[in-house]
Amino acid sequence: MVTAAPSATTMARTAMHMTAITAEAARLRLAQYLSPAFPTGGFAWSQGLEWAMDQGVVTRSSLFQWLADWLDHGAGWCDAVLLSQALRKEADHSALDDLARAMCPSSQRLIETVEQGSAFAANIAALTGEAQPVAALPVAMGRACRAMPLPAPEIIGHYLQAQAAALISAAVRFLPLGPVAGQAILARLQPAILTVATRAGTAGPSDLASATWGADIAAMRHETMSVRIFRS
Repeated sequence: MVTAAPSATTMARTAMHMTAITAEAARLRLAQYLSPAFPTGGFAWSQGLEWAMDQGVVTRSSLFQWLADWLDHGAGWCDAVLLSQALRKEADHSALDDLARAMCPSSQRLIETVEQGSAFAANIAALTGEAQPVAALPVAMGRACRAMPLPAPEIIGHYLQAQAAALISAAVRFLPLGPVAGQAILARLQPAILTVATRAGTAGPSDLASATWGADIAAMRHETMSVRIFRS
């Protein structure tokens, strides 16, 4: 009897269903999830950075400090803690999703994390054949990576670098900032990314805090811009 060859989708689902994968395979999968080619729509968002650049608050020379504050005291830190919580075996992802949404200080920031998280979850569902409820991006990411045999700080560090790279990409498209200069800023951020990822690896809900009021105001002001490139 001639049987049909398995489709590419079936083979992909079989690969994604491996119950025990090596750390090396997990790193490849993590790189896949965080690649700009993984369709979550991250290129369309700037977390209020567009307004700050438009107003001259963020320039080529001040972009690094803006991102460092985002990482240490703002959405970068909050996402890192939420992701850390979502990676744990005992995680209540529904409750974490509620918390992630409550942490958003503006409507655009809420839409940003939920829409990206929804797209991420839909992609994981398509690859694995398993239902993935809608969730904010760091929660959806943590849920998908929870079984990976990797230390939490490693997963968190890669997530933070991908988020920082997306913001730098927004700046490269808006400012007179070349791609090489953008990569230099990302390289400068990497020691801080590692430090924050390590701290977040053992952080709990009580460690969630944000003190980047300028970025929050920028995100709110972005909602009223008449002409804009990015959705936040």
